[in-house]
Amino acid sequence: MSKVTPYKSSESKKEQIKSMFDNIAKNYDFLNHSLSLGMDNLWRKIAIKNIKNNPKKILDIATGTADFAISSAKHTNAKIIGVDISQGMLDVGEIKIKKKKLSSRISLQNTDCEDLPFKENSFDAITAGFGVRNFENLNKGLSEMYRVLEKNGVIAILEPSSPKKFPLKQLYNIYFNNILPTIGALISKDKSAYTYLPESVAAFPSGEKFIKELEKVGFKDCKSISLTFGIVVLYLAIK
Repeated sequence: MSKVTPYKSSESKKEQIKSMFDNIAKNYDFLNHSLSLGMDNLWRKIAIKNIKNNPKKILDIATGTADFAISSAKHTNAKIIGVDISQGMLDVGEIKIKKKKLSSRISLQNTDCEDLPFKENSFDAITAGFGVRNFENLNKGLSEMYRVLEKNGVIAILEPSSPKKFPLKQLYNIYFNNILPTIGALISKDKSAYTYLPESVAAFPSGEKFIKELEKVGFKDCKSISLTFGIVVLYLAIK
């Protein structure tokens, strides 16, 4: 996995990712929902419905503004911990959690997803929505997810992808590589954040390559489910 970074500076990818999300936190939800045409809520719901082990404790990796955690609270009875390195994103998430009166179910922590402060076998399920490709060290991040997951626990990871069939592939590429970065830059005032998005998707080892990365750290029964004509892929695996 190549080290695509938002700002091309001398800082580590992790530091650049933290700065990027702090910069765009206030506009993130509006842009995320608008640019996905509201489909992001459906993708998260599908992911959670595929977690079949009736989890009591869920860890949401790269939780951002806590949308996945909030959706998990809606569709399960679990208690959820969301972790992220961007305090700006977590601050937005905390406001949403309080408004929805979910503070007793969801807690957020500012922590490094590649160095989790939890004991082995702490969670029944782990979710990650559009954040795994931002890991500085993919193997280390996945290994940490494996470590803190209970035996027979389930992971559900959503990541963007590219449609493969004509003409959707061509139309999507125009939107994703040209229109989306332009809109994102205008609203967020951070052009680099929304040019990084298509670059990071292109660099991510999607499909069978990512399945192999999951298997490499020990996950079994790994599979991928293409959603919305291949715009997004849901990866599922068991410890």
